[in-house]
Amino acid sequence: MEFLDVVFDRRTTNGPFLTDPVSEQHQRLLIRAAAAAPSQFNSQPWRFLLIEDRATIDAIARISGESMTAVIAEGSFFERYKRHFRFSAEEMAEHRSGMYFDRLPRALRPFTRAVFTGAGLGMMRMLRVPQTLGEENRRLVEGSPLILGVLLDRRERTAHPLADFYCQFSMGAAMENLWLTTVELGMGIQFISFPMEVPEQWARLTGMLEVPDDLELMALYRLGYVPETSHRPKIDWSSRERRPPSQFVFRESCRRHQSGWDAD
Repeated sequence: MEFLDVVFDRRTTNGPFLTDPVSEQHQRLLIRAAAAAPSQFNSQPWRFLLIEDRATIDAIARISGESMTAVIAEGSFFERYKRHFRFSAEEMAEHRSGMYFDRLPRALRPFTRAVFTGAGLGMMRMLRVPQTLGEENRRLVEGSPLILGVLLDRRERTAHPLADFYCQFSMGAAMENLWLTTVELGMGIQFISFPMEVPEQWARLTGMLEVPDDLELMALYRLGYVPETSHRPKIDWSSRERRPPSQFVFRESCRRHQSGWDAD
């Protein structure tokens, strides 16, 4: 049951971390947990980069903030991901997936649905909403005591036709191990996604972090200890945010849904 508590306590930390540095002992535990994940033929294609240097974190934060400003201003972010946005409890209850924006950043609240229209986007630009959101993102990343880079070995990714799938699958398993370990350590973790939306910014990060040609930077995460009051409740499968098992579990063949589990 203790293991299940860890699984159901799994969270993404959207808010700030404590300023305390992440101890070396905890950093080692995180990496050991990640490295314990399975991989095809025990290839272990992952590599990890731990970043605590304040100047480097500040630079990553600036790039992240600039990237968020760019993708919000051009509208590509909303267009690309609009199928995942929910703006009411009714929508969330219908889809049981996606992101429910019941706590939008203050700058976005007047534009809830208008972000998908040209007029709404124009108004946001005029009021400098993209810059406001970008600056909030910069400060959030800047306040991270630890940033983790996840890389893959390019040689492993190209070793055979299925190699890239196996490498990314293995990386996912490693990161899930690490993610669950943060729960046990009283830590939080969040994907730093916006630089990946702007290829030239991702290239800047790759160069800044001196990633060699035989490795590829796949993702960056911000980590730190979380205030006690910011701990989120366990995942509730009966909530409007999660699909019930009957919507994603089949029995014996893909023509027959699992029944009887939704009420559990």
